[in-house]
Amino acid sequence: MKHGTKLRRLGRSYTHKKSMLRNMVSSLIEHQRIETTVNRAKELRRIADRMVTHAKEGGPKGYVKAGAVVRGEENMHKLMTEMADRYRERAGGYTRILRTRTRESDSAPMCYIEYIDREGELREARTPKVFAVASSRTAAQMAFEEAVAARHAARQQATPMEE
Repeated sequence: MKHGTKLRRLGRSYTHKKSMLRNMVSSLIEHQRIETTVNRAKELRRIADRMVTHAKEGGPKGYVKAGAVVRGEENMHKLMTEMADRYRERAGGYTRILRTRTRESDSAPMCYIEYIDREGELREARTPKVFAVASSRTAAQMAFEEAVAARHAARQQATPMEE
């Protein structure tokens, strides 16, 4: 049976991979941008986004869950205060992966992984999808919704039939 095959092995044992990703999350929180291979960045993104979600939850539960992964008291403080406030309104997608080059020694594809909505980012963040969905309605959809609302208002104003 192929249980647990959805995640990348990254050529390491489970404990080594877990330790490496904990170190990378802590470095990402500290520096806000790191360069790594694409496969490592894709695995790191899952954990880094989850840490911001725990920080947004706040309270003792969020602190304990994030503290189980993030190393360093300064990184925990930065995560729980600065980053939780920065992403309070965002529903997800706190990191961005930007492919950069191919490493010469082993031809591994390299990339930057960085947190978005901060000073000094490599590319501006898109607007959150919550706002983009509201503005993407077509004129026909808005006209239809107005017609339905007008019909509903007309029914409400009509007097009921007397028996």
